[in-house]
Amino acid sequence: MMKYLLFMFFLALSGCGSSHKKPPAPAPAAQIVAPQQNTVEIPIDSWKYKIIDAATDEWIFFGQQKVIIEKDDESIPHVGAWEDDDWSHIERVNQYWRAVGMSRLSGKDCKEPWSAAFISWVMREAGVPASLFPPAPSHRDYLSHFLSVGQNPGASFIPHTIQEYKPKPGDLICANRGTGYFGDVVEELPLSLNAKLHCDIVVQTDGRFLYAIGGNVRNSVSKSILTLSPDGFLQLTRHRPWFLIIENRLD
Repeated sequence: MMKYLLFMFFLALSGCGSSHKKPPAPAPAAQIVAPQQNTVEIPIDSWKYKIIDAATDEWIFFGQQKVIIEKDDESIPHVGAWEDDDWSHIERVNQYWRAVGMSRLSGKDCKEPWSAAFISWVMREAGVPASLFPPAPSHRDYLSHFLSVGQNPGASFIPHTIQEYKPKPGDLICANRGTGYFGDVVEELPLSLNAKLHCDIVVQTDGRFLYAIGGNVRNSVSKSILTLSPDGFLQLTRHRPWFLIIENRLD
């Protein structure tokens, strides 16, 4: 089973959807309990709610692909639409790129990571001003900004390590990206950042599982389902070496 999951993992990283056959939907690596209500109530007129709503709408548009990460295993129990499946999805990725000033790129350019463009687009759709969340084609750009201003009074996005803060809906969870990367838990906030990063938007937590939506996750907008620690903290995994949480303090 482990060899099969690893094969599926590297297959999903190997270029555009049209260049290879989509994977079949394997059985989940773990039994996932249906989520309970969020542990935090979010006002419907808040920026947090609008961020989660915009991300969820895009996940639905891309066919509701799910990725389950359980310790060092990963499975895709439901495969959705991929970035280059058809013109509507190719064009949708172009809209994400336009949010960061790169209108020449689209879903056909699937060698270009578009997860930061996706998050920037979601923030714009939710009405978050660029002065609070600077749109960027690279996660490193806006994360470096938050690391530099996060301790200022009244800051809207506050960086934390994964062992000092429990993620909540509306937050960002961020990991190093790259084949074979697997490091130790980061105990202090970094002074500089790797260029290869990935972030997702937390849309739901229930104390046991965390549900996060991100772009360019296995060629789609996917909802990742992560098992939290018994105390409710994000856990480092081989497929997603999480190291940073951006707390969202927007009203």
